[in-house]
Amino acid sequence: MSNHHTALTTAERAAIKWRDLAPMHWHDGVIECCHPLPWLAASWWGATQGLWFIAIPASFMFFLTALRLNHEAIHGNLGFRARGHRVVLHGLSALMLGSNNAVAFNHLQHHRHIGTPDDLEGACGRMTAAQVIAHGPLFPLRMHRAAWQQGGAALRRRMRIDLALNLLVAATALMIGAPFLLYHLAAMIVAQCLTAFFAVWITHHDCEPEDVARTQRSPVINFVSYNMLLHLEHHLFPGVPVRRLGILARRIAAAAPEFARGNALVVPEPRLFRPASARLAHGNQHRPLEKQRNRSWLRLSMRCI
Repeated sequence: MSNHHTALTTAERAAIKWRDLAPMHWHDGVIECCHPLPWLAASWWGATQGLWFIAIPASFMFFLTALRLNHEAIHGNLGFRARGHRVVLHGLSALMLGSNNAVAFNHLQHHRHIGTPDDLEGACGRMTAAQVIAHGPLFPLRMHRAAWQQGGAALRRRMRIDLALNLLVAATALMIGAPFLLYHLAAMIVAQCLTAFFAVWITHHDCEPEDVARTQRSPVINFVSYNMLLHLEHHLFPGVPVRRLGILARRIAAAAPEFARGNALVVPEPRLFRPASARLAHGNQHRPLEKQRNRSWLRLSMRCI
């Protein structure tokens, strides 16, 4: 279990400025939509060439970036109108398989009822690693069933569209018989079976109730994971887009240093990155963290994520 027992106080939460981080313009959303495309192309090219050491990692990164895009569409954080966010969910359903509208329903329930019996998604965080991996193939099925049974007519209509797109993609792949398409179907099925572990368990396991979720401090790890491990910050302020969660994390550390020091981490940080993470956790008493100089090219490049 986490050894953190210091919750974020009402005063500390009120002191954290986050609303200026929330607005997104449509062109920001277009950039977000482009993140998965290079990884998808690389996975298809690798599968076509039989270069599985390229295809498999690229498929993992495609699914990771697609999860991020899907997550932003669920929370309306892409700068589009409501219809535009629904189009993104439908498109991702075709590429990732399954119904992302069903995922959206369960994810919003997760935010509303975290840690309760109504939190179907978050229940995976209370399992052991072995249990959640064994549960993996059932996870998307149970999520879809819950959304179908508990959602309204509009949700069931959107799920029908998603599942029709799934059938269309699968039928096209089977009829054409292109190796890269067949590989993509297989990769996405495997990815869906591992979603409970990679998308839920690693950010929620062994957390105290007041911890809510885990986070990450290393800028390198957050760079390669597209900020998806900054999950505690997301739960505290879900209106902040993922691309700006690093800024939010620094503001939280400045406003509530004791809270930040006790945060449970997703990945134990390598010794190489401990000095940077220590500065983040302890804050800087002399000037705001977001104004400190970024001395590495990596921190600069993270602004584009």
